Parts: sequence; C-alpha cells; structure tokens
Amino acid sequence: MTAGRVSTSTRTVFRGSSGELTGKLEMPSGTPKAWALFAHCFTCGKDNAAAGRISRALASQGVAVLRFDFTGLGESEGDFAATGFSSNVEDLVCAAAHLRDQFHSPAVLIGHSLGGAAVLAAAPRIPEVRAVVTIAAPGDPSHVTRLLGDALSTVEPGEATVSIGGRPFRVRRQFLDDVAMQPQSERISTLDAALLVMHSPTDQIVSVDNARIIFDTARHPKSFVALDGADHLLSDRADAEYAANVLAVWSSRYVTVPTTTAEPITDDPVEGAVRVAESGPGRLTQQISARRHRLTADEPLPVGDDAGPTPYDLLLAALGACTSMTVRMYADRKQWPLERIVVDSRHFRIHAKDCAECETETGMVDRIERDITFIGSLDADQRAKLLEIADRCPVHRTLRSEVSIHTAEALTDKEIG
Repeated sequence: MTAGRVSTSTRTVFRGSSGELTGKLEMPSGTPKAWALFAHCFTCGKDNAAAGRISRALASQGVAVLRFDFTGLGESEGDFAATGFSSNVEDLVCAAAHLRDQFHSPAVLIGHSLGGAAVLAAAPRIPEVRAVVTIAAPGDPSHVTRLLGDALSTVEPGEATVSIGGRPFRVRRQFLDDVAMQPQSERISTLDAALLVMHSPTDQIVSVDNARIIFDTARHPKSFVALDGADHLLSDRADAEYAANVLAVWSSRYVTVPTTTAEPITDDPVEGAVRVAESGPGRLTQQISARRHRLTADEPLPVGDDAGPTPYDLLLAALGACTSMTVRMYADRKQWPLERIVVDSRHFRIHAKDCAECETETGMVDRIERDITFIGSLDADQRAKLLEIADRCPVHRTLRSEVSIHTAEALTDKEIG
C-alpha cells in the first residue's frame, strides 16, 4: 500500500532528439527526497497504466518522477518510423538535461520493458545517476524484433506497417539495424550505478531469462526482485504499486541523505539572518533561506550535483545585484534615460605579481572582473559617472574593506536545557 501523501502532476514540454517531447512531472507534496526519470515500454507512451501508476506511487513516497512520450508517440513530435533505440536513448538524455536545467538532476533511472534497456544505455551519459531500475526488460534491445512476428520479413527490404498491441506502426529497416548493433552487454557490465532488476517469472512477452542475463552481467551493487503473478505490462494496479514501493525503498539507500538523531532545525532563520542548511539529496546541496525567499546552492559535477549556483556564484550575484540597484537608483534620481542595466561578473584566482593594483606581492589573490552594460541614450559623461557610481555599491565596499567575521556554535534548545 502506498503512503497517503498527496502528489501533483504537471505537464512539461522540452526539446528531444528530433522535436519537442511532452511529459508529465509527478511531484510529491513536500520537497522531493530524490528525482527520477521513467522510460515507458516499446510504443506504450507516458500515459500507459504502469507508467502512470508507478510514477504516482513513487511521488506519494517523496520521489519526483518525470515520464514522457518518446519521439513520434503520444503527444510528442516526430515520426515514429524514423526513430529507433538510439533515438530513445537520446530522448532520455534530453529529458535528464531538462530536469537538470529546470528542477534537479535525476539520480534514479527507471525503465519498463524496452525502456529498461534504454535506461541501461543512457545511464553512462547522465553522470548524476546513482541507481538504475529495470522492470520486465530484455537483456538485449534486439529482443523487441520478436514483437513484429511474421511482419518482420516485410520490414527487411525497407519499410512496412506492423501491428503492435493492436495498433498500426510504420517500422523501417534502420530500426532493425539499430537494435542489432547495440553493445548492451558491455553497457551492463560497466554500469557505474546500483542496479535493481524486477521481473515476473510468468512474463509471457519478455521471459524471466532476460532478467538473469542482466543480473549476471552487471557488477555489484545489484538486486533482483520477482514480481510474482504480474503480467508484462503490470496491468494490475497492485502489481504496479508493489513495484513502486519496493524500488522507492531500495533506491533510498543510494540517493537520499541518511537520517540522523540530531535535533531538527526549522526552515526559518532568526530575524535579520540568512540561513543555509543541508537539504539533500545531493551530498553538498544547500537550502538558503532569506526572509520568505528560498534558494539552492551546490557545487558543479563531479564534486557536487550541480543543483544550484556555487557559493562564489552567489557572491558574484550579490555584487551584480547590488551594483545594478545602486546604479538604477542614481540614474532615476538624475532622471537619466537609462533603460536597462546588465552586469556580468567572473571570479578568478591569480598570481599577486600579475595584479598591478594589489598591495600583496606574493602568493595568490582573488580577482573579480565586472562588465556593466548600460542600455539607453546616455552620453559619454553620463556613462562614465555611472561606472563611478557602480564602485560605490554597498557590497562592493564590503568586499574591498576589512571585514570581521565572528563564528560561534549555535546550540539547540535541547542542548541548552
């Protein structure tokens, strides 16, 4: 039985291998403890019963899940006949990039049937992945050609219409060539992530022998769970929810921050303070609270999970924001025709001997380069004055002045008592 947490489903559109792809993002009620990407079975689509039920069940347990239609299927653009296994893998990489850019990098890849083969192939190209789950997956992508049956011979010369699951699809020769050339065994044997193989012993479409091939080929850590009595499509709701519950618990070992017995800390800082606290699931991911505003900070890959700006990015952002605000207030007071301000800042560490204006002569010094663009009908004197004003912004002055930082341990109520 799934937990009683409420989840929400949001439609999302992003660029795929050859056109726009449409997906659904299942979000838990609170902050996600992990982010996952779900690949549906061959020709099924994101609204397949198993895809929807597993995604929603995972969201009810705190895992955010993106499921989407591969190119040429469902609501996604493209010509299915022009696609293949390789394009499915490309679509997965694009979906991971979409999550990374807009939300959070996926730590878990889940694939059903041929989607399971696809996530195994895509995993090496998504560096944030810590766990891979296959459900009723073939040991090799070429297994899908068995679904074509007698129609396979008509595809051999070029292109033909075949019936899959009672629906007609155009399939080209290039599809057969594509699945035949996939180095799947090598991908499985070199998989750099924990692996969970889930399969029904009575699967009539993809036999359980495929699970044995995947499991035996993979390195540890790996696990196998039998979906007793389930059919290939997990059409029974109980089977889909059982699979979701098991994989949510299993994956938490690899992608979530361990719980501690420390005194819990509230999200809200004391008045006038900016609070930074570890938030997970990334090892270095930080949640920043400034009054009612929430931001995320992290380090880039491979040190962190690139879930947000780095501390130095935020420092440059503070300088840039303060610069722009200071210049804007001055220009408005003077009623100058300044339409827009753009501030680009970069941070470097350079040798002191290369810094003409620095008093330090040895070692390394910090250098910030700030480029300011003034948009508007300003004359040369006005532009020069605004550059002068930029150096008067409070954050600029703080960075250039002597700063005293006092550090002390903040005791919790339990420790004080």
